[in-house]
Amino acid sequence: MKKVLITHSYFLRFDPKQWTTGKPYAPLGTLYATSFLKQHRYEVAFFDTMFSKGPGEIIPVIEKEKPDIFVVYDDGFNYLTKMCLENMREAAFVMIQSAKKHGCTVIVSSSDSTDRFEMYLNKGADFILLGEAELTLLELSNALVSGETDYFSIEGLAFKQNEAIVKTKHRHVIKDLDALPFPAWDMINMDPYRDMWLAHAGYFSMNMGTTRGCPFKCNWCAKPIYGNRYNSRTPKNVIAELKWLKKRYAFDHIWFCDDIFGLKPGWVHEFADLAGLEGLQFRFKMQGRVDLLLQENNILDLARAGCDNIWMGAESGSQKILDAMDKGTTVEQIYEATLLLKKCGIKPSFFIQFGYPGETKDDIGKTISMINELLPYELGISVSYPLPGTVFFEKVKNELVSKTNWKDSDELALMFSNTYQPAFYKQLHRYVHKSYRKHIAFENFRKLLEHPLKIKAGWIKKALSAAYYLPAAFIAKQKLNQLEKPAR
Repeated sequence: MKKVLITHSYFLRFDPKQWTTGKPYAPLGTLYATSFLKQHRYEVAFFDTMFSKGPGEIIPVIEKEKPDIFVVYDDGFNYLTKMCLENMREAAFVMIQSAKKHGCTVIVSSSDSTDRFEMYLNKGADFILLGEAELTLLELSNALVSGETDYFSIEGLAFKQNEAIVKTKHRHVIKDLDALPFPAWDMINMDPYRDMWLAHAGYFSMNMGTTRGCPFKCNWCAKPIYGNRYNSRTPKNVIAELKWLKKRYAFDHIWFCDDIFGLKPGWVHEFADLAGLEGLQFRFKMQGRVDLLLQENNILDLARAGCDNIWMGAESGSQKILDAMDKGTTVEQIYEATLLLKKCGIKPSFFIQFGYPGETKDDIGKTISMINELLPYELGISVSYPLPGTVFFEKVKNELVSKTNWKDSDELALMFSNTYQPAFYKQLHRYVHKSYRKHIAFENFRKLLEHPLKIKAGWIKKALSAAYYLPAAFIAKQKLNQLEKPAR
């Protein structure tokens, strides 16, 4: 039996914003692949690059383990890896070349390599696993062990044959997710994750996936791994893993990293019932669509299950832009879902996207007004980022000449022509955050005045922050006005 060394190419230190934030999550997709190979009796070694100083650290691991097969298998659940950042791509190339120098057969699976398999093959990788890859990895590993050289029958594969690049038939996604083993949590050292979380947040959060894929058609959303099909684990299976993780790691909080949590009718209700029956007490955050949250009694069920924060893809306060994105939601639903979440004790958080083609000053103004009226708990602001495989990418791909990816998650460069110059959108990001914080301060002043007998320390601290954010927002606005010149 050939020995396998499996790793991933996300280096937290290469993403300065995320390193400073200090809230890392384990590479879930990598751990799934590891456990799947182990289930099929492969000898597997695992190396976690999350806290490494650079890709060169893989060399002594290769020399120690002496693997026949070297696998770079990225976490397809994490939005940071879905961004296909240049820093991580370059690190992957270094590891590929190091493994090749040590005589390994090199296999790569990631969002970036699925989109750009030719690039990875030309950098020395022997095989690229396209899309959801556990089954492809197993079939390819079996073929390598048995000495087979005809790989055309293996679905979801790209490789070179006589210097020509070959792509095999598309592989369908796994439907029965309960049949998969739990991630190989025992293979990873959770101590540095726990330590960093406690130092930066004061609690320990872990990640879990309950579903794969998303059936909705937002035309900017890249889905290179799990696609548009939606498959779900059963609530019973999810609860079983939660119980194991709670006993093993005593987590405080869970990040359900699904594109959409609890889409199937009745799923959230059953999950909340089972969590209650098992006495599982924990807080969690998730991603959700505003239209789905308003269905059934989803928000009430999420609240009783322990949900304390929902990240919603609000994207824009302009219905024109939401429609252009094929988002399938309305501004009214954003307002209704946000207010209902607050009423039920769940914190609503917004993903906001500026710079979508056709966005005007009026559309930007509507988005800023929505943010400052609804005051979400947290705010994630980005600019439209074209990734291969999307309708949006096809619209602007001819403009992506010198740059096609961000170096790290904080670059936020607008890489195509739009209403305003790229510098405007960078300053817009700064202004919106300061304006939002200013309005948070005003809201806490209001609380102090209306509830003088129920004053909380947090209210006072946030109210006093107005002394900074009031002038800061004004200055940021002035700088934004100076950049408000239509792009040529």
